[in-house]
Amino acid sequence: MNGVLREFAAPFVAPGPSGVAIRTRLGQLTAADEEVLRRVGAHLGALACRDLKARCHDGLGHDAKAWAVRKRELTPLSSARWAGAITKATHEQWALARRCALAHLQSLQAGVHTLRHRLSLPVGSKGSKKAPGGYRSRWEWHAKARRLQVLEDRLARERAAWQAGRVHVVRGGKRLARMRHQLPAAQLTEPQWRERWEAERWFLRADGESGKRYGNETIRISPDGQVSLRLPAPLSNLANAPHGRYVLTGRVRFAHRGPEWAARVAANRAIAYRIHHDVARGRWYVTASWQKPVSQPVPLAAALAHGVIGVDINADHLAAWRLDVHGNPTGSPRRFCYDLTGTAGHRDAQLRHALTRLLHWARTCGVRAIAVEDLDFTAEKTREKHGGRKRFRRLVSGLPTGRLRARLTSMADQTGIVVVAVDPAYTSRWGAQHWQKPLTSTTRRTTRHDAAAVAIARRAQGYPIRRRTAPPRTHRSDGCGHRTVQAGPDAPGREGPRRRLPGPRTRSVPPDTERTRATRTPTTVRGVRGERERVPDSLLLTD
Repeated sequence: MNGVLREFAAPFVAPGPSGVAIRTRLGQLTAADEEVLRRVGAHLGALACRDLKARCHDGLGHDAKAWAVRKRELTPLSSARWAGAITKATHEQWALARRCALAHLQSLQAGVHTLRHRLSLPVGSKGSKKAPGGYRSRWEWHAKARRLQVLEDRLARERAAWQAGRVHVVRGGKRLARMRHQLPAAQLTEPQWRERWEAERWFLRADGESGKRYGNETIRISPDGQVSLRLPAPLSNLANAPHGRYVLTGRVRFAHRGPEWAARVAANRAIAYRIHHDVARGRWYVTASWQKPVSQPVPLAAALAHGVIGVDINADHLAAWRLDVHGNPTGSPRRFCYDLTGTAGHRDAQLRHALTRLLHWARTCGVRAIAVEDLDFTAEKTREKHGGRKRFRRLVSGLPTGRLRARLTSMADQTGIVVVAVDPAYTSRWGAQHWQKPLTSTTRRTTRHDAAAVAIARRAQGYPIRRRTAPPRTHRSDGCGHRTVQAGPDAPGREGPRRRLPGPRTRSVPPDTERTRATRTPTTVRGVRGERERVPDSLLLTD
């Protein structure tokens, strides 16, 4: 490969999840229960909208004093704990919008820089590997010049908003807000859209508090599944239990991580709850979440003590191959397919099923480590960088890197398997160059992705991706002799042909052939037939 290779980051053990979230259905609710949940959610949602507006108005001038003022204003209209939950959610939403604004600003800057560079080059000029060339025609040059003006205007507006501390955020989601103008395309009527919009803007979430009964004073779930919530002050007349609480009729049971949740409830440890309504299904759900201490990462050498499984992430499947402790592929490659089309729930389920099969196979093999690439395509999706390569941009955008990494670390933590992240540089190219052909046989067809999985696993183990070019020292034909590599005779500095001895050039010499030069005793012990002298090769080899 020509050029200078960039430095590779060392492989590292990916940290485990720092939190847990489980969800279950809140069933067996009466009409009165649903009405109370709707009224409480609508009331607290209106307070949350008002608080978010005040936070956005403060901008960069917000401080702890302004936070305390906002909380005091919300307390008489709800309660101290509800006010704390609302203000905390507001700060998280504003911070998320701020991070998104920064990412959008950086994307615009990268696009403007690329357009300016390509417009400055002559039309039709060739590009290099690290820098794109000029545009192919005058028509494309003119179109990109117009787009540059548009992006520069957007960049100026976003930069001014960033410096002023303004963020663009809406409770309920931008997508649902814009769907109001596309109701026929969304196959929704206005009442249906209004119901979804109001449900998304409700606020029914409460943070936990350690030491309090069952870990949460606002939304409380007992070990037997009884759900009760503290009503806001204006709605205290709806209470059916002492101390202004309302107890729901239905009971809940967490199937996933149920024992872990029950242990935290019994120990009165903090658990946060969120109640939300799925309008499309007409169901109510409750989500429980809590923080967990980040465990100390397993040393890399201990994780790789039983081999490793390399995984190459693709848009429609995971290509995996198991390697032993010496970096040799064992067995056959495995492929775990998934379909990332359709709804978000379908995509997430497909990803979880593929990871489940991968982890089950790793546990069956007795491997404790899975090596994946530390991918980040944030700067690789812009159309200014890849131009008309729509297929490639669609492929890169379809790779579930962030979601897969989060899912894999969370699910692997439950099975005791370690996830090792490696530098993704040149893994596909070098894997195909050094491993695809040697691993292909008459009964097995090795793909480029399978070879990349081998390269990823070898990099996690600290071995070079290139296959070994020299046999072990004791296995060389000269018996720990001078050979260093197995190379052809035309490789400079490597093992070449032996010096030519005068005489016939082949061993199949007819018996009546006359010898023109004397022979000498050979250096081996296979027998002595005569004496030949070793003479230098002549410049011209003639018979």
